[in-house]
Amino acid sequence: MSQNLSKRIFTSFILLILFLIINFGHQYVFNLSLLIISTIICIEANKMYSKLSCHNSLEKKYAIKKFNFKFLILNLLTFCYIFFIFCNFSYIIHVLKGPTFFLYIISICFFTDIGGYVFGKTIGGKKLSKISPNKTISGTIGSFISSIIPLMIFLNFEYFDLEFNLSFIMFNLTVSLASQLGDLSISFLKRKAKVKDTGKILPGHGGILDRMDGIIFAVPLSYFLLKLI
Repeated sequence: MSQNLSKRIFTSFILLILFLIINFGHQYVFNLSLLIISTIICIEANKMYSKLSCHNSLEKKYAIKKFNFKFLILNLLTFCYIFFIFCNFSYIIHVLKGPTFFLYIISICFFTDIGGYVFGKTIGGKKLSKISPNKTISGTIGSFISSIIPLMIFLNFEYFDLEFNLSFIMFNLTVSLASQLGDLSISFLKRKAKVKDTGKILPGHGGILDRMDGIIFAVPLSYFLLKLI
């Protein structure tokens, strides 16, 4: 348990450094990294879908591959969403709003995840859904509360176009909701596929999709919300 926790902390530290380099580096670095991350997400999703497409234990045991129309559609929809929606809107936000604003959005997802974990473990209580047994109502409330923290932090940037008003509070809460729904959606698919993690590329964390499940939902929604604010 402590060894796994050490791996998670170390991996999180490395991921933070890499993200800062990618986010505040040259635009070409950001674009290339986005393409690499998106490709890995699609590969991990494909592996998860392949287990969903196995209809019986014999197919799963011997990894028997059969043509499955649903498997094809899932992969096609994932590919289109990740590359044409997630990538596109990430690029637009990063260019038009700047890397600091993009960091702000990612921070909402990060604090949403941390808040849910801390409140859920500390308070506990009634389970939120059978989709993800570890999720609690207290954790969900904690996620929404914690999502306001990035707004309080980034208000201190004078050149940063943020105001502590109802619009941006709602922006935080809505992005937090999208992040939580993304987490629940991938958790649902993992339970159906009977896998704990989508991959093993990140020690102590699992796969890239495990870490990006909330972000790939939150970033596109952020783009549309910015049009309304």
